[in-house]
This record gives sequence, C-alpha cells and structure tokens, in this order.
Amino acid sequence: MSGADLSHRNHVGGLFRAHYPWLCARLRGQLGASADVEDIASETFTQLLESPGLTPIREPRALLTTIAQRLIYQLWRRRDLERQHLEQLQNADAEQAQSPEELLQLTQTLHRLDRSLERLPGKVRATFLLSRIDGLTYPQIAAELGISQRSVSVYMTRTQALCIQHSANEPLNRTTQRSA
Repeated sequence: MSGADLSHRNHVGGLFRAHYPWLCARLRGQLGASADVEDIASETFTQLLESPGLTPIREPRALLTTIAQRLIYQLWRRRDLERQHLEQLQNADAEQAQSPEELLQLTQTLHRLDRSLERLPGKVRATFLLSRIDGLTYPQIAAELGISQRSVSVYMTRTQALCIQHSANEPLNRTTQRSA
C-alpha cells in the first residue's frame, strides 16, 4: 500500500468518524427507521474510499449527501423494478401465473443477483443500473458519471460477465434448494 493510499484511507476514516452519525440521522429523515439507513451510509463511505485521487474536501457533508442521494435513487429504482415485475406476474393469465414457490424462487434469485451487483465498485454498478434500468445510452452514462465511453463499455462488459456467471450458477442453486 502506497503512502497516498494510506493517507486517503486515513482521511476517509476521519470523515467517517466525524460525519457517520450525522449522515445516518439525515438519512433517517428520508428513509425512516429502516435498515437501509445504515446500509446506505456505509456504502456512501465505501464509495468515497474507492474514489481515486480524492482532493481535500471543503464541504464533506455536501459530498456525502450527494453520494447518499444517488444510492437512495438506486435503491428506489431497484424497488420500483421489483414491484413492477411482481405486478406483471400477478396480472398474468391464470395459465401463465407462477406458483408461490416459483415467485419465491424468482425473488430469491433477484436478491442474489442484487447482492452480486452490490459487490461491484460504485461506478461499475451505477453504469449497469443506468443502462439496464434507466435505459441510458453509453454517451449519456458517461456524461452522468463523468467517465469516458470506453470506461462505460469496460464496466458493462464486467457486469455482463457477472450476470452470465450468476445465471450459469443458477441451476446449481435450484438443485440445491430442492434437495434441501
């Protein structure tokens, strides 16, 4: 680990100690008393830690609020997508309707995929969500995230490989669930 990395980690650690309780209180105002508050607050600092070449921050609370707000929007988009999908399944014809077990299995699969996506760095995950959920083009994503179109392409390839790996493992998960 280089001196710059250690300095960056120490700086973010100091910001965490100074502002984490404040950020949680602010998020509680938006999200209520949910488990999402601490998840989003922690992910905010994780993204800050992953930011390369961070210059001294004059207004740390403004930056933390901006990062947290983006994470809240992503959470809401995921929930809206899940809700829309479940509504579509409920509105399907009786012949096409899935059993409660199949719905549970589908929901569990979505949650496993979501956990896989959460392990990706913030910009990689954001790139995928902006493309697949918001339907943005690569140039639009590049402008939104302040990255090059080449980076967008690389990030999309990375997340698509993760999705392929996830779907390849899915039959194994179903077999394991049935035999358990």
